Amino acid sequence: MRFMGGDYVEEAVASCTAVLRSALDRDWEQVRAGELEWSCRRTGAHIASDLLAYAGQLAGRAQDAYVPFEITLDGTEDGLDRADNAGVVQVIETTGALFAATLRTTPREVRAFHPYPFRSAGREGFAAMGVAEVLLHTHDVATGLGLPYEAPAHLAEFVLTGIFPHVQPGPDHWRTLLWATGRGELPGRAGLTEWRWNNNLVIEADRLTLQGVTPAAAADLRTGGDGGFEWAAEGPFEGTREAAGMTVKAYEAGVHRPEFGLFTLVRREDGRAVGGMGFHGAPDGDGRAEIGYDLVEAARGNGYATEALRALAGWALARDDVRSLFATVERDNPPSQAVLARAGFVQVSEDGVEEGLLAYELRD
Repeated sequence: MRFMGGDYVEEAVASCTAVLRSALDRDWEQVRAGELEWSCRRTGAHIASDLLAYAGQLAGRAQDAYVPFEITLDGTEDGLDRADNAGVVQVIETTGALFAATLRTTPREVRAFHPYPFRSAGREGFAAMGVAEVLLHTHDVATGLGLPYEAPAHLAEFVLTGIFPHVQPGPDHWRTLLWATGRGELPGRAGLTEWRWNNNLVIEADRLTLQGVTPAAAADLRTGGDGGFEWAAEGPFEGTREAAGMTVKAYEAGVHRPEFGLFTLVRREDGRAVGGMGFHGAPDGDGRAEIGYDLVEAARGNGYATEALRALAGWALARDDVRSLFATVERDNPPSQAVLARAGFVQVSEDGVEEGLLAYELRD
């Protein structure tokens, strides 16, 4: 699964500037951008500010705070003229090029601070956020100026499957993205007045990170791809691909909760994925959630599964909506049974368990 973030940012910016250049002779200062409180001119400056800010976050590897960049385009210091409409477009193109270059040169494992919802994002998340800002605010400006604008469908899909994993896909990616951000209607769905995007969750362990798998990555894994991860030899294992299929089905049904989905286990020492671990769905009404896992064969026998299971179980049981975890394992799989035991799970009654399996449980 090739990372296309830089290409997609450039394509989004090109779609934006093509629309804006068709209205350079219009008054952008006195016209509101769609339903926003901002003028079309200020919204254009905001697009550029976001692109520069995201580039700055990634380039500086900011970990604890958001580093704000605000482009006003209004200064006249040192004899510089106030930017006209053409100047606004040029600044959007320039900051878009800077952001695209940053994305292309940022290693996959780098994460930088972003406040929502899990306090960080990787290059995939920042790319999706940047494309979202460009597409959506271009729509706002075009609406204010009375111009037609249709974002490329594959860019809207990139945003939805990257940072809107909680939104059930619709028949039209662009209309779905507009609805998901309170800018439009979809048949059969109530309108939104509040919304948030959702970067993937990363849970820290000692030698590993457990990285939440987005619907886009899950779809690639399910069909034989690498999901955007660099895998250790012979990976991923079949159980991870099956779990990716479960993620895709939940996403398509509109019941996917990303924090209770699939995680890829990535070694810190070399950035290689060594397995998958996650939930079979959100906790039930009793706060009970099922967990499963597998490792590539080359990574077994190193304690990775136990370490990851302890980290994931600890994260889950610290939540208010999780009371217990359970897992089933084959009777003839002593190594997997030992993983559960070392992570604190205990064998429970076999009632209701499929023949040939053992059930284990861990309570808070």
